Amino acid sequence: MKIKIAVQKSGRMHEDSIKLLKECGLRVDKSKDQLKAEVNGFPAELLFLRNSDIPQYLEDGVADIAIIGENTLAEKQANVSTIEKLGFSKCRLSIALPKEEKYDGVSSLAGRKIATSYPKTLSKFLKENKVEADIHVISGSVEIAPNIGLASAICDLVSTGSTLFKNGLEEQQVILKSEAVLAANKQALEDKKELIDQLLFRVESVLKARNFRYVLMNVPNEKIQIISDILPVLKSPTVLPLLEEGWSSIHSVIGKEDFWNVINELKANGAEGILICPIEKMVV
Repeated sequence: MKIKIAVQKSGRMHEDSIKLLKECGLRVDKSKDQLKAEVNGFPAELLFLRNSDIPQYLEDGVADIAIIGENTLAEKQANVSTIEKLGFSKCRLSIALPKEEKYDGVSSLAGRKIATSYPKTLSKFLKENKVEADIHVISGSVEIAPNIGLASAICDLVSTGSTLFKNGLEEQQVILKSEAVLAANKQALEDKKELIDQLLFRVESVLKARNFRYVLMNVPNEKIQIISDILPVLKSPTVLPLLEEGWSSIHSVIGKEDFWNVINELKANGAEGILICPIEKMVV
């Protein structure tokens, strides 16, 4: 038995998806324009599909699981299960207006023509807020619509906001926050539960490792307890004696953001030769 994994066939999400799968031990040899590839290191095959097609293929069972953006799942309204957030391809679906126009909340959208590639998501948002507006569906460069008189507002994906800035627009209302997720066909979650659970275990181990760092430092023996109390560890740190009498090496795992919060305190209490190392996998 194999599981069929759908990923975007090109673009940034494709690159990040393949990177994640490789870190999970799934090795793929893909030639240009190949639509399907066997996987080494796990009983699976990859399907390289258009991003907009993945939700339907997933719902229909052509693919068992997929790496896909939450924004696409929401727009396609696919009847599938989201089983893990993956932490990359983060963006938001937002409404933007020309900079010179005042925005006084959702009611400011009443009667406007809003250009978007996400009509279902936008329509749901407007309906929930009891606002009537004209939705103009376009694909491609949505942000140019106000400049050419096609619409007075847009609803589009935003990551850095630089594209909006270049086109004289200002982000005013976030409709949906999105990132890449691992989604699954509901029947496959039952029929291929063991394989999907095995893959999910690998994914979770890789993702957890990305949020932690391995730290080691030399510490005077009389400072071991103080340093141990400072470190925000999962459990108690490892303490190893050094050749130099009166000194030990402390090893621990800390959150990648925590280190900068405690570095000065560690140094002030005698820690020396502090090293920070990335963690490839983490099983807890």
